[in-house]
Amino acid sequence: MSRVILETQSLTKRFGDFNALSHCDLAIREGEIVGLLGPNGAGKTTLLRLVLGFLKPSQGWAKIQDWDCYDKRVQVHRLISYLPGDARLFRTMRARQVVDFFSEIRNDSNCKMASEVAARLELDLNRWVAFMSTGMRQKLALTVCLSSQAPILILDEPTANLDPSVRGEVLALVRQARDEGRTVIFSSHVLSEIEETCDRVLILRQGRLVHDQSIRDLKRQHRIRGRLTGEMPPVPDSLKESVTMEQQEDTIKIETPAQLSSVMGWLSKAPLDDVYIEPISLRAVYDRFHSEQMDGSA
Repeated sequence: MSRVILETQSLTKRFGDFNALSHCDLAIREGEIVGLLGPNGAGKTTLLRLVLGFLKPSQGWAKIQDWDCYDKRVQVHRLISYLPGDARLFRTMRARQVVDFFSEIRNDSNCKMASEVAARLELDLNRWVAFMSTGMRQKLALTVCLSSQAPILILDEPTANLDPSVRGEVLALVRQARDEGRTVIFSSHVLSEIEETCDRVLILRQGRLVHDQSIRDLKRQHRIRGRLTGEMPPVPDSLKESVTMEQQEDTIKIETPAQLSSVMGWLSKAPLDDVYIEPISLRAVYDRFHSEQMDGSA
């Protein structure tokens, strides 16, 4: 198992009487893509800014490779390539000059790599930044960030303002970084992107980390719906800890993370018609903690 590269313990940030983040404990390993989910105000950006050392914790700590993220933030910044949600770029430069500037100040980046990323994102590096659309400026910020070979990428809403084909290329670049052994922290409001790309998802609510979900485990979970034409047989002892069942009149809903083969053996004895089986999506997990609607649901 890969080592833990980022860890927090009781990480808390207060602004007066308001708790922006409360007692957050997490551990992220090398080579993971970890998604952050939650509505605006859930604490995602506060968590990222604490990890980056931009904010001093009110309580607890965050560490990257045993470096305290606030006290040793200069060392920590050398390990991170960060894409903020509102990236500001030099408007009086051409895109090529922006790329050259960042390539010169970072030892883990170079112009050749940046040109390759720009080509994949369909970005014209000869354009003046001032005359770029919002989407083109996002491509430029992504080019600067993703061309770095830093061991940790922190991406805050990386696909905002991008068309679908370019979004797909960004997600492919994120997976490529993971395959190279780097760690990616990926904040997004688009559930389908998180489910498609991430290895784990962390769900925040009102400044608290309320759920840590493995996407692999999620894909093994299923929901079964059917119409009862008789009495439901009791749940076998072997399934009692892995099956939840809800019955309303003649309709039954069953959710399980267990292997479908073992569940279907039990259900084959049940008087069921109109059986419908579906995987449990990230949307269903998210809705357990938030009732708000999000764009791009799975």
